[in-house]
Amino acid sequence: MADHVLTPSQLNTLARDLLEGAFPLVLVEGEIGNLSRPGSGHLYFTLKDARAQVRCALFKPKSQWLKFVPREGLKVLARGRLTLYEPRGDYQLVLDTMEEAGEGALRRAFDELKAKLAGEGLFDARRKRALPAFVRRLAVLTSPSGAVIRDIVSVLRRRFPLLEVELLPVPVQGEGAAAQLRAMLQRADASGRYDAILLARGGGSLEDLWAFNDEALARAIAASNTPVVSAIGHETDFSLSDFAADLRAPTPSAAAELLVPDAASLGLRVDGLQRQLRATHGNTMRQRAQRVDHAFLRLQARRPQARLDALAARAAQARARLANAIQRRLERDNAALRHADAILRACHPQRRLLQARARLQAIRGRPQALLAQRLQHATLQLRGLVRSLHAISPLATVARGYSILQHADGRIVRSTGDAAAGERLEARLHHGRLLLRVEGKQDS
Repeated sequence: MADHVLTPSQLNTLARDLLEGAFPLVLVEGEIGNLSRPGSGHLYFTLKDARAQVRCALFKPKSQWLKFVPREGLKVLARGRLTLYEPRGDYQLVLDTMEEAGEGALRRAFDELKAKLAGEGLFDARRKRALPAFVRRLAVLTSPSGAVIRDIVSVLRRRFPLLEVELLPVPVQGEGAAAQLRAMLQRADASGRYDAILLARGGGSLEDLWAFNDEALARAIAASNTPVVSAIGHETDFSLSDFAADLRAPTPSAAAELLVPDAASLGLRVDGLQRQLRATHGNTMRQRAQRVDHAFLRLQARRPQARLDALAARAAQARARLANAIQRRLERDNAALRHADAILRACHPQRRLLQARARLQAIRGRPQALLAQRLQHATLQLRGLVRSLHAISPLATVARGYSILQHADGRIVRSTGDAAAGERLEARLHHGRLLLRVEGKQDS
């Protein structure tokens, strides 16, 4: 009998801990069976092979990110953790992600190979070659029976009928397609016949497009001396050929438009260039005609007779300039002489004597007039001063009935304190003087 007895729940808890510790994360590939979609949004099913099966649960938050619709019998690759559902004692996988097995394996291989080639610099933009401005001969590597080649030829004929297009038929999917694509690409490049090579294929699944994810083909594209354009699948499809090519087009028709110019636009450009050429030619011809005229004139100028004529003309011009200079000098000298004569006449002594007599006659009566005017003015000033002096004179005050008291020595008596009792004073009146004696003083 065991020393320690466990309950079913304890046993299941221990078993769950052991399972989760031993299997933290697992990848399981199998076929979906017993699929159940309850109203909660979770998915419950089993993954099985020919010999066994395991229960799986994909809860709603994770199931909403699925890129496909799970169905019975679909082979998938699931990733999750192994655990035990304790209420029933069933162990199961709780999944984090799930993808279709074939597509998922191809996608992983694609991502790994893409990372490897990118790490080697095979997709570096600095390595890519520029397409020629005008492609004269184009090699198209595609299936001869598909709609792709018809679409490409239709676009090329519409846009630029002068382009030479050569179809190099190759299989675009299936076993051996990648090797044939690579071989045809290398032969086209080695021939040196083509200005550009176009790899084209219509849309399809990742498995359908897998031939264009071949490593050897990608390396051959990168090593090609002829610029390579890749147009594989739809706009959302990407292949290693797209990354290795010098130019990736979203569709084969778009690749045809990128490779050649539009004939109508090119015609307009040619017309513009022709007009520019005609204008340039006309300007050049006019400039050269002017140069010829100048050269002819220089040649004419170098003839002996022309040089003599030119010297004679210069001599005539010099004589004319000399005559003009002499005439202008004579005119200036005559003008200076007339001016000097006028100055001499103005400075003659007789003329100056007459002018002095006239000035003397003019100023002869001026001193008496000025003296009388000065005397009259001085008289008026004196009378004013007399009036002003008389207005402030003490005698004027005396004339109005006042008198001036003085001591015997002439000092003025201004107050009672200036005179003593019994002292003799003199009172000066308007007419005459009075001799007085002080009998007494009264201050009031």
